[in-house]
Amino acid sequence: MKQLRGFKFRFYPTSAQRLELAQTFGCARFVYNWALALRTNSYYRDKVSLSYTDTSNALTKLKKDPSKPWLKKVSSVPLQQGLRHLNTAFQNFFKGKTKYPKFKKKNNRQSAHYAPNAFQWVDGSLTLAKMSQPLKIKWSRYFTGEPRSVTISKDPSNRYFVSFLVE
Repeated sequence: MKQLRGFKFRFYPTSAQRLELAQTFGCARFVYNWALALRTNSYYRDKVSLSYTDTSNALTKLKKDPSKPWLKKVSSVPLQQGLRHLNTAFQNFFKGKTKYPKFKKKNNRQSAHYAPNAFQWVDGSLTLAKMSQPLKIKWSRYFTGEPRSVTISKDPSNRYFVSFLVE
């Protein structure tokens, strides 16, 4: 049986990459908070519980809104993954494992999750979707295998990290 293992490394983005990552973090946080408000309001106002599919379809309509053109500038995968994380948070809440999901704040740790179709992994070089240059990662150790997913995060001290989930 194969086992998944996580590896976390620090990386140093260029100024252009910092800007792209800031936009991605902001859009992912906006979509998460928007979907949380949508699901909460739908339940309390209309007594209808929305699923991941409902919020995903609503996101497609939101991206077509002319007042939010900045949502199209980032990769759609981190936005969809934010909806998946919100859905998991609601499932854990209904199972009694956690409290009701909270809105994400700009000042805390920020992250964006990328599925395998949203990054390129070639000879130890990682390039994210809609980025032209690979990330400059500080390798402290090596791993074998292909990454199954990648999470980019920034802590409150403005340090950037990349986490690989490897089989």
